[in-house]
Amino acid sequence: MSFKKDLVLLLKPYYWVNILMSISYIVAKRAPFICNYLWTYLFQQEDQCELDGRETEILFFLLIVVMIRTRKTGSVTMINYLTSSFMYTKIANLGLWFYNDIRLGMIYFVFFILVALLFPEPTYTGPENVLYFRTENGLEEELEKDKRVTWLVTFYTVWNPACVNFAPIFSELSNEYALSNLKFGKLDVGRFPKIGQKYHISDSSFSRQLPTVILFRQGKEVARRPYADSKGKLVKFFFSSDNVKAAFDLNNLYKECKDNPIKAIKSVAEKKKD
Repeated sequence: MSFKKDLVLLLKPYYWVNILMSISYIVAKRAPFICNYLWTYLFQQEDQCELDGRETEILFFLLIVVMIRTRKTGSVTMINYLTSSFMYTKIANLGLWFYNDIRLGMIYFVFFILVALLFPEPTYTGPENVLYFRTENGLEEELEKDKRVTWLVTFYTVWNPACVNFAPIFSELSNEYALSNLKFGKLDVGRFPKIGQKYHISDSSFSRQLPTVILFRQGKEVARRPYADSKGKLVKFFFSSDNVKAAFDLNNLYKECKDNPIKAIKSVAEKKKD
């Protein structure tokens, strides 16, 4: 996703409302007008416009947590970083407001709930060419149906942040590269854990294998990301559009499939006519 697209997305209420919620405490503390109105005028408290030692420690710890978690979720764009960090920053702000004054904490908590209810995270609404496997045997049936078809399949869960971040990227790739013999699919291993076990993909909350993208040719797995090295250690993979294209050589794969379309199998009657 380009920087220009990120800027367009930032105009949506979900993002700017959550940004305001995430910086509310430090802005209230450092902006003289807001600080004087809140603490001096409303609550008749003095010397509240500076961060104390505990507040500084909480903000510093928040910064470290956000940096670690956004890297673990595979965030590769500005929007991904923001989305991955919103929950942590808002919880930290909630704690800071309660730490300073329980009344302000309760007000922030009400806004916290209202924002969650009224401003859900935007979902991808652009074009896609993805087959969602709705049954446990759906993938196997498609792989066996016609082995001339190459499949690129994402194994995901609906609750995993990295899977959520990757969803629009995979949809855009499917719209760009899908052919009659190069197809894109998605399978929820949270819904079908036995399929996850079959392909050695953990769906636990601590899993580092979500999402996993597997390339199938002739009905067999030929490549996957992320993958385990010779020592069994998982090799980390950042799911950006360019990385996926490079890892699965999508440009050459697309050319190969386009140059070799699937020819319809003639029926017995047609063969007799020939």
